[in-house]
Parts: sequence; C-alpha cells; structure tokens
Amino acid sequence: FGPNLELYIRIMEEYPQINLIASGGIGSIDDLKKLSVNRIYAAVIGKAIYDKKISLEELIQFAG
Repeated sequence: FGPNLELYIRIMEEYPQINLIASGGIGSIDDLKKLSVNRIYAAVIGKAIYDKKISLEELIQFAG
C-alpha cells in the first residue's frame, strides 16, 4: 500500500510553503525515502514501529 504519495505531491505543489506531515500507510524506510525526495520531511510512523516494520536502528541510520 504505502503512503498516498500522489496526494502529498499535489498538496506540496499547491502549497509549497507548508510543512506537511504524512500519516497513514507508512510501512518501510523506503516509504520515508520517497516522502523525503518529495520534500515531505515529517511522518507519523508509530504503527510501523509497533508492528516492527521499521526499527529504531533503521530510523537512526536514515536520519543520520
């Protein structure tokens, strides 16, 4: 599934000055990379951590 990247891209095109927080569908570091490439630098990832789809070690390495 993944995040609704198309929607987020449209929002960022329309409102480039906002700091969008992605929520829902994020299940991997690859999802976070796709968001980041599209200038979306914040995401709610609690369930992905809880479900062990993303580890804290992966997050630290990604953010590094």
